[in-house]
Amino acid sequence: MGSPALADAELDLPEAPFDPGVVNELLRAFGKAVRAHQLYLPNNPMHARAIDGAREAFRRVWTETETFTLQITESDLKWLGRTVLEEPGRTSDSIPWLLYKDGVRELVFHREFEDGELIVLLTLMQRARLAAADDDDLLTLLWEHDFSRLQYKYIDVAVEGGPPLDLARGDAPERIISPATVENEAQVLASSSITRMDEYDSTLYFLDDHEIEYLQSEIRRDFGTDLRSPVVASLLDTYEQETDPTVREEIAGILDNLFLLLLSLTQFRTAAFLIREAAVTAGRARDILFPQKQRLTQLADRLSEKDALEQLLNALEDTPLRPPQHDLHELFGQLKPVALETVLSWIGRSRNAELRALLESAGSRLASEHTSELVRLISSDDAVVSFEAIRRAGALKASAAVSALAGIIAHGDPEMRLAGVAALSDIGSPGAMQVLERALADEDRDIRIATVRVLGSRGHRAAVKGIEEHLRTRELRDSTLAEKIAFFEGYGVLCGDGGVPFLAEILNTRGILGRREDGELRACAAMALGKIGTTAAMDALQKAMADRDVVVRNAVSKAIRG
Repeated sequence: MGSPALADAELDLPEAPFDPGVVNELLRAFGKAVRAHQLYLPNNPMHARAIDGAREAFRRVWTETETFTLQITESDLKWLGRTVLEEPGRTSDSIPWLLYKDGVRELVFHREFEDGELIVLLTLMQRARLAAADDDDLLTLLWEHDFSRLQYKYIDVAVEGGPPLDLARGDAPERIISPATVENEAQVLASSSITRMDEYDSTLYFLDDHEIEYLQSEIRRDFGTDLRSPVVASLLDTYEQETDPTVREEIAGILDNLFLLLLSLTQFRTAAFLIREAAVTAGRARDILFPQKQRLTQLADRLSEKDALEQLLNALEDTPLRPPQHDLHELFGQLKPVALETVLSWIGRSRNAELRALLESAGSRLASEHTSELVRLISSDDAVVSFEAIRRAGALKASAAVSALAGIIAHGDPEMRLAGVAALSDIGSPGAMQVLERALADEDRDIRIATVRVLGSRGHRAAVKGIEEHLRTRELRDSTLAEKIAFFEGYGVLCGDGGVPFLAEILNTRGILGRREDGELRACAAMALGKIGTTAAMDALQKAMADRDVVVRNAVSKAIRG
């Protein structure tokens, strides 16, 4: 929502030629498409849904106009002076800033842009977002592609008059501080407040060069040592040696507070060290009581709780996580099974590629070590969690998940059922193939096609009966060519000589009134006979070599050559 001043300013603008809400909806859909293009592969249902939404939004605009123009500022996209997209903050996730920083100041879209050039623009914006300092900028990428339905105006940032972009408004540039910067500055502050190296240059005594070098190196080593882990180890050693409950309770309280402090300061390696060593201490401290042991081991439980973990991930989402990322990897390695649901949810929603990669690793570890929890989450009410759990079950080839996936195939929405088919294909067990046999009669055509292809590629001959039943239905005859080809090819791969009479009847037999089957169906039957490739199949194909239908004739010729 814009500021009151901005709203007042826009009240003075001339009347728009059509409802600005149409452009607002377009920019919202475009923003979703940009983020989906960043997060998902092209074959992901989420990606397809976002792209289709953006295309539909463009088509609604074309019902009002043939072309429209967007002006670009650091944080806004404007149409006829009206703000239609506002994303403040100079980050790579801000669409206005991504365009503005490389000199693009205006975009002009023409009718049918969405059909051929929308995906290209999204790809170029993604390349610019991930580009290194010496890679081409967005302006260069746009120029190289030579769009036909997109025009743009730009300035040369390198030679533009006035101060640099960060200072163009006369303001001090915003400073974005990363965790690494905080740590470096803290170390500089600590060292500068205690001693300075040049204070050692003057002395009453003469030292050899190697002695001076030795002293300087020892000083650097001393001040560069991270004392947090030794402090944690010292506290836990004291906890082991002191059996007094009062002392142990006091140390446990210190460790609790220290753990929260380490997380807030992004000292993740030390936090992971504290969790690990506290668990070791709980197992070997002498005369330790059960409540005391529970107090030490609950640190990992606290980290794995949904509220605590989501708070940490929210803080990390907008933080650039530059390598090395071993600290976070170590911390996520301490998560308990209860954290798997939160981790899967964030894998599906996070826009931070580095964080998502770490969560993928943590999610795979938790899922492989706690299959029962993964199976439970397949049936989650949260669609994102369920989708990621299905993917993970397939990647791990988790046979234990077949029953839960069968429930998805039976009752899930089309996207989930399609993901379930892919997971069952990856698992590939006999039980998984039996579940897929039931999906041959699914109400969704795409799922039927995906299923029969999986069964064919897996050589699951038990599916022949179900495939043949579908081939005999009126539904298949009225379906698309893609489904006909998929089912006939699957049948040809699996049926062997036993299927030749059925296929030969479709290809060569005339009905009571001398009519043959539809040409597409006969061509598909010829392809299936080619897949069988036996003598009987070749004999059936030879009979159709001189068929009057050119489509059938070509299919027969191709099948014989194959």
